[in-house]
Amino acid sequence: MLLTSTLESLPEVANQILEAFPDSRVFALYGKMGAGKTTLIKEFCHRLGVTDEVQSPTFSIINEYRNPGKESVYHFDFYRINKIEEVFDIGYEEYVYSGSFCFIEWPELAEDLLPEGTVRLEITGEKERVIRF
Repeated sequence: MLLTSTLESLPEVANQILEAFPDSRVFALYGKMGAGKTTLIKEFCHRLGVTDEVQSPTFSIINEYRNPGKESVYHFDFYRINKIEEVFDIGYEEYVYSGSFCFIEWPELAEDLLPEGTVRLEITGEKERVIRF
């Protein structure tokens, strides 16, 4: 469990999580609207060397970013998914089994499809965020 009360502490939080799970590539972020899922994913991407603008793929469902080594980092937002078939339609399995980092917002909508070893992060709290994994 990690605590954070300021945006300035997010780089360290992201580092601690990535260091705690060095072999993991799929991270599922749970939390209410406004909990800070996208903000934390931005910090993960920054830590992984992504220089692209990171924003929630609410309408596109997935964004692909690249770091200077041209490695892909995928960012999913399943908030607008209505049927599990939509997840398959975007080629979800190709992404999550690619070996690239994948960060998933609103994973509860595709819980049964998360691969074994997925790191589950639950973000709760109002002023002080609690991140459980």
